[in-house]
Amino acid sequence: MDELSRRQYLDAMGIQQWVRRDSPQIEPEMEISEVISSHVKPVPAPTASTELGWHDLEVAVEACRACELHQTRQQAVFGVGDPQANLLIIGEAPGADEDRQGEPFVGPAGQLLNAMLFAIGLRREQIFIANILKCRPPGNRDPHVNEMQCCAAFLQRQIELIQPKLILSVGRISAQSLLKCDTPVGRLRGQVHRYGPQQVPLIVTYHPAYLLRSPDQKGKSWQDLQLALTTLRGETD
Repeated sequence: MDELSRRQYLDAMGIQQWVRRDSPQIEPEMEISEVISSHVKPVPAPTASTELGWHDLEVAVEACRACELHQTRQQAVFGVGDPQANLLIIGEAPGADEDRQGEPFVGPAGQLLNAMLFAIGLRREQIFIANILKCRPPGNRDPHVNEMQCCAAFLQRQIELIQPKLILSVGRISAQSLLKCDTPVGRLRGQVHRYGPQQVPLIVTYHPAYLLRSPDQKGKSWQDLQLALTTLRGETD
């Protein structure tokens, strides 16, 4: 899509476009709407109340310039799978393979995730997979606070539209961001948390990339998957 067409499409959607002025630091306690109105000056992330439909939301993610990551990404990674899935998996951020292909969990960690899902009778096409961040941090570094804030409304709107029966949070960044805590994954796993106003059941497990480095932890992840399956069945019965 050329620049003129993109701007016309965003105007028709009611998404305001901005001219970047500076890149100030964003305080952790600031709301997304405050970030957008007072600091971020390109195409902003939507607020949680924005009534974007699925396709319009995807277009908004692709057009987003709300943080510096748009300058180094190859493409934004919106997510993949069934937008009406009962199970939503949320990872941390795209890696090099994901940035190149535009789809989450496509490298070795993604292959392991597919195998884990298959082991509990699920296929990738039956769930939805997203990330806390929609763009790859350079060098696969940890996401910065302001980057997660800029992406938060996108993910929140995805959750609102999908209405999952269960969220499976994989990895430290994902779990701590969703649960608003700094507790290690090892202490968060093995129990059912609740997310958001709808109190969606949320289960934490290790990131597949971590399991590739620490295969002795796979048994614990299998326990988490069993808990997820039991919880999912209970929520859908």
